[in-house]
Amino acid sequence: MAQTQSSANLKLINTVFAAMLVSMVGYFIYWGLGYTHYNHSGLFILATFFGVFMAFNVGGNDIANSFGTSVGSGTLTIPQALLIAAVFEVSGAVIAGGEVTDTIRKGIVDLNGMHLDPMQFVFIMMSALLAAALWLLFASRKGLPVSTTHAIIGGIVGSALCMAALNGVDSVALIQWDKLGEIALSWILSPVLGGIVSYLLFSRIKKNVLDYNSWADNTLKGIKFEKKAYKEEHRLFFEALSESEKVEYATKMAHDAQIYDEPDFDPEELQSEYYRGLHHFDSRKGEVDSYKALHSWVPFIASVGGMMIAAMLIFKGLKNLHLGMSNVNSFLTIFMIGAAIWMGTFVFAKSLKRKDLDKSTFQMFSWMQVFTACGFAFSHGANDIANAIGPFAAIMDVLRTNSITAQNAVPPIAMLTFGIALIVGLWFVGKEVIKTVGTSLAEMHPASGFSAELSAAAVVMAASFMGLPVSSTHILVGAVLGIGLVNRNANWKLMKPIGLAWVITLPAAAVLSVVSYLVLQAVF
Repeated sequence: MAQTQSSANLKLINTVFAAMLVSMVGYFIYWGLGYTHYNHSGLFILATFFGVFMAFNVGGNDIANSFGTSVGSGTLTIPQALLIAAVFEVSGAVIAGGEVTDTIRKGIVDLNGMHLDPMQFVFIMMSALLAAALWLLFASRKGLPVSTTHAIIGGIVGSALCMAALNGVDSVALIQWDKLGEIALSWILSPVLGGIVSYLLFSRIKKNVLDYNSWADNTLKGIKFEKKAYKEEHRLFFEALSESEKVEYATKMAHDAQIYDEPDFDPEELQSEYYRGLHHFDSRKGEVDSYKALHSWVPFIASVGGMMIAAMLIFKGLKNLHLGMSNVNSFLTIFMIGAAIWMGTFVFAKSLKRKDLDKSTFQMFSWMQVFTACGFAFSHGANDIANAIGPFAAIMDVLRTNSITAQNAVPPIAMLTFGIALIVGLWFVGKEVIKTVGTSLAEMHPASGFSAELSAAAVVMAASFMGLPVSSTHILVGAVLGIGLVNRNANWKLMKPIGLAWVITLPAAAVLSVVSYLVLQAVF
């Protein structure tokens, strides 16, 4: 009965998501036909389906691997991950995605290097969108986290080269090979940087927090065991005494019991060996500050992580809003946020004094991972939603003006439509990739998940700040493997199919894009 109810609920959720996507796409097509002045209406509708299909598969692969660590560690459920993705992915794209969008649209194909017919440019971008989407769908079904950036660039390069070959154009003049080389270099650096940062961060957390907690817990358990054995030994000792000796010893113990719990008692006043030994064990127990890491290191780590995420938002995201904040004001704001997080975390940690140490520590890191998940979602939205919306925005602008411009505005309704497609894609096809990143590559818990997400967010946002469309997938996978190196449980066997998928993503997308371009040319 319960299984039947669960299946019915799942069908209802699937229906709601599908209806939401269909209705949003329908409304966008209605709006977009007017926006493009009904120029090439059939081509616009087809391009919309290609773009939404690409966004759907970006959600199913890239967002899925982004939230794999949060879901795999048990910090977030799938619905909670959906909610965070809906808010922060789209916000990152709208607020901070401009530079990467420009790089995708004008950084690979040189619009000024040759005379390019506007419709040829539309076919190049449409082919790239369809080819990248098809490859991502295949990879998602196999549970392989691949790079949407690799896929879309491979698609653009493949269709552009096909167009050049058909029209007798010099491909060297069409493709900015030096820019492609820079991007390829960043792909190599991405997993390495992600792994190094997460390794350094998590190794510190493991040593100063997790290992210290284990030492404190084991030490206290050892003292407790010795104390229990001591009490049993004393019981046997007391039973061996004569009646008169028992009376005398019991009198001393009664005296000691009366003063033992007084806050200012002097150990020298103890008369019985039993309470002297008991005081020895209690003194050793008091010397172990089991909550030291929870009260000192965890608030510090949370504060540093919060300041870094705040810096990402202020220096990258809010920069495009032109708030007029000076560097001094920005840094003061970041430090205030850090101080507030430290104070809040410290007070909350103090409230966990009498609870289980391991559970309390992971509870703290769970809260921290929620914030890092938000930061990584914002960073990911700033970097990778451009892979879908960038080419489509260029297509829509060409259809509207019948000319190619270096920069194209992205209408908010288009961003919203593609954002919904991202979330729906995560729901329908993202579960296998979440499993791969969250549990199969390395074992995750809230502390390691926090480390992986914070490290990956830092590297992704730095790349977005420089306008380089790097692969957040490679960065996060590298970060997860960095965790696995620290814990010595990295699944290197799984990296073989993942690595192979990384290598063939660009050429596979390029080949699919060539086929798509030839079909579009034949039909239109």
